[in-house]
Amino acid sequence: MIFDFSGTLFRLEENPSWYSDLTDSDGTPFDLSAQAEIMRRMTAPTGRIAELGDEFQEAWDKRDLDPELHRKVYVEVLRSSGVPDEQAQALYARLIDPDQWTPYPDAAEVLSGLSGRGVKVGVISNIAFDIRPAFERLGVAQHVDEFLLSYLEEVIKPDPKIFQRACERLGVAPEEALMVGDSEEADGGAAGVGCEVAIVDPAPTSERTTGLIDAVGDLLR
Repeated sequence: MIFDFSGTLFRLEENPSWYSDLTDSDGTPFDLSAQAEIMRRMTAPTGRIAELGDEFQEAWDKRDLDPELHRKVYVEVLRSSGVPDEQAQALYARLIDPDQWTPYPDAAEVLSGLSGRGVKVGVISNIAFDIRPAFERLGVAQHVDEFLLSYLEEVIKPDPKIFQRACERLGVAPEEALMVGDSEEADGGAAGVGCEVAIVDPAPTSERTTGLIDAVGDLLR
C-alpha cells in the first residue's frame, strides 16, 4: 500500500491568521479570492501556476528535487502574486513546516489499521522538505515502513522509477500494490508499472472524512 502526502494523507489548510497582516505592495489587504489563489499556488501538485521567466520556470520544474530551488521558486511565485518579500518568506516558512499540515480525519485509522493487518505501507511525496515529523506528531510514523521523498530519492512522480523503487523496498510486486493519491497526473503514474491506483479528492479535511477508508476498501476489513 502506497500513499501520497499532500491532499491525500495531510492537507495544508488555509489559516486566516496567515493573512491577517498580508497586504500588497500598495498596502491593500488581500481579499478572500486573492487569499484562496495564493493557497492554490502554494499547494498545486502539478502544472504551471504562475507566469515565470525561464530561470524560475526551470526551478519550478525541478523544485521537488532541491530544497534551495524549492524556496527560490515558491517565494518568487508568492511575489508574482503580489505578496511583498518579507511576507512571502513568512508564508513560505509555513508551507514547509510539518506542524502546519492537518491530517485527514481517517489518516491515523487507515495507517494504523493497515499496519496492524500486516500490510506494508509506503509514502511517496514530491516534496523538498522532511514530512516525517508530521507523521510523528500524529503518532503514526511507526506504521509507515518506507518514506520516499523526491528530494532525497532524486526522482519525482510520475516517473515510474519512484513507484518501482517503493514496491521493491516494501517487498511487493507492483501488481500487488495500491497507490492512493490526489493527482491523476502525478500519482496515476503508478499504473505504468502495474500498480492499482485510487484517486481521492483533495478537499478540505472537514469535508472529506472517509476518503482514505473508502479508497483502501477491503484491506481494512
